[in-house]
Amino acid sequence: MKVYNKAQKVNFTYLSALSQHTQMSDRYAFSLTTFSPSGKLGQIDYALQAVKNGVTAIGIKANNGIVLATEKKTDSPLVLNDTITKIESLSPDIGVVYAGMGPDFRVLVDKARKLVISNYKAKYGEYPPVKILVAQVASIMQDATQSGGVRPFGLSLLIGGFDEHNKYQLYQVDPSGSYYPWKATSIGKGSVAAKTFLEKRWNEELELEDALHILLLTLKESFEGEFKGENIEISIIGDENPELLGFTGDKKAKSPRFRTLSTQEINDRLDAL
Repeated sequence: MKVYNKAQKVNFTYLSALSQHTQMSDRYAFSLTTFSPSGKLGQIDYALQAVKNGVTAIGIKANNGIVLATEKKTDSPLVLNDTITKIESLSPDIGVVYAGMGPDFRVLVDKARKLVISNYKAKYGEYPPVKILVAQVASIMQDATQSGGVRPFGLSLLIGGFDEHNKYQLYQVDPSGSYYPWKATSIGKGSVAAKTFLEKRWNEELELEDALHILLLTLKESFEGEFKGENIEISIIGDENPELLGFTGDKKAKSPRFRTLSTQEINDRLDAL
């Protein structure tokens, strides 16, 4: 049995306490959104990993519209699939889809809608331009990266829409709060293959119906399971096909407008692939 003298015992106790303190400090620092010595925010990297683990979402900008789509598969046949929505409207002309954590998406959608109504339309009498709304949503996400005791949002967004200033626009917003415009892009676990496919198919003359066709082909490339309308959600923002947008005969309706395609409409297009 090893015997320690008094000095050794004191030193041993000090080292043990120091080790425990260091471990606690490491865990504490590990959980905060503070910079590491290499200049990275660890929690942002983990949030981006949550995005990569999320289902594939795709956005395509055409000359006369925007198409947003995502997978909508459920783990059980007992789930009411029709009640699940992964693409939401933020204003009549702006829609958003996500990859990552669904609960975080719900919170951001609520905050964004309040920005649309309370912070903009109530003041200026019109809905906000796409870029202004994107910048405000990105600011909300950026705030979460530097607030004590708050984790970053675990998702990325694709926001597409129309305004009179810049016409059709498609933006991606990441957990860090950075945002940038795209012609066509994808987020989620199948994003790498989807982007490669879109690079080959997208062109400057793309119309809304052609964008829908390319979108379905892109989703099909990385889709796991049965590829049918019940497992896909697609929304459009466009103005040159009133029948497609679903407001034929409504004199008050003005295009473009956000609309989600029905399961039957998606299946009809799948049959034509």
